Amino acid sequence: MKSIKYLLLILLVMAFSAAFAQDNKPLRLGIAGLSHGHLWEVLSRIDRGDFEIVGIAEGDPKLWENKILKEKVNKELFFNDITDMLEKAKPEAVIVYESINDHLRIIEACAPRGIHVMVEKPLATTVKQAKRIAELAHKHKVLVLTNYETTWYPTNHKAYDLLNNQKSIGNVFRMNIYDGHQGPKEIGCSPEFLEWLTDPVLNGGGAVIDFGCYGANLSTWLMKGQKPLKVTATLKQLKPDIYPKVDDDATIVLEYPHATTIIMASWNWPASRKDMHIYGKKGYIYQDTPSDMRIHTNGKEERLKPEKLKEPYNDSFYYLKAAVRGEIEMKPTDLSSLENNLIVVEILEAAIKSHKTGKTIDIKQ
Repeated sequence: MKSIKYLLLILLVMAFSAAFAQDNKPLRLGIAGLSHGHLWEVLSRIDRGDFEIVGIAEGDPKLWENKILKEKVNKELFFNDITDMLEKAKPEAVIVYESINDHLRIIEACAPRGIHVMVEKPLATTVKQAKRIAELAHKHKVLVLTNYETTWYPTNHKAYDLLNNQKSIGNVFRMNIYDGHQGPKEIGCSPEFLEWLTDPVLNGGGAVIDFGCYGANLSTWLMKGQKPLKVTATLKQLKPDIYPKVDDDATIVLEYPHATTIIMASWNWPASRKDMHIYGKKGYIYQDTPSDMRIHTNGKEERLKPEKLKEPYNDSFYYLKAAVRGEIEMKPTDLSSLENNLIVVEILEAAIKSHKTGKTIDIKQ
């Protein structure tokens, strides 16, 4: 009897050790596309050790000439076709650096093979695309994450805590969310990035999509997954000579039962910004930068510098690996979640429709 118990103990330890070893292996990561300007996120982490690039799918061989990728990735791991890459490289997850319109195509290739996907914001260009993505994710039981730079800001998470847990400023009645920069051409985005970023089909729109998605994502999160009741938007072309096909300035108003969010997304800001102001009945929260914020309560303003977020909640690739390996459980209210980002796409589509029709759009609850 003792020998059986001893044997079972040994088997249990061996199983645990094998699982631990697997979890500590680098995530097998595939890359779909090389045209996105956010490619630097994977390049800057390529030697960190939490993932290994096992395959790259890019139809334009000229983009294979990226200096860092050529030095760090074997040329045999470059493929012209996503299907070929998936079949031969067998990644656990794929990060997408193609146009927003291409997200669905990549997920249609990955999901039936049980491969998880992380896309750069936003999830899709249309609600129809987003619903199809959700259908594939649920059917094949794969994760589809949407990555935003602002997801990893300590100040945003502190704002959430002050708002929803500590209730420091009382009931919120207004949020102003500011996102954007001087313009993608003005800040030096690459020609291959600009080609689709300024295309109304491939990107879905201009600033309304590129930066409006940040505000929609944050507002949905801060409102605990609640949809707005109504969406009203105005889109402008302040620089039609530079961006003739898409808007470069967007104002989106989201009406909730007891609060209003105003999203100001622009390619016309004099400097880059990703900040927000949250107003409650007893005070306000100003999230100024990723690391600095102010809170006003009891007639006084206090400056805060929140602690850095802990792994894996501080970095998109740490988070992806932990989610894929089952080390963390993604919640429907999470910033990267499919549920949140379905609402984001619904808001953005309603904003574009509002501008085109000149009417306020009701959101189906």
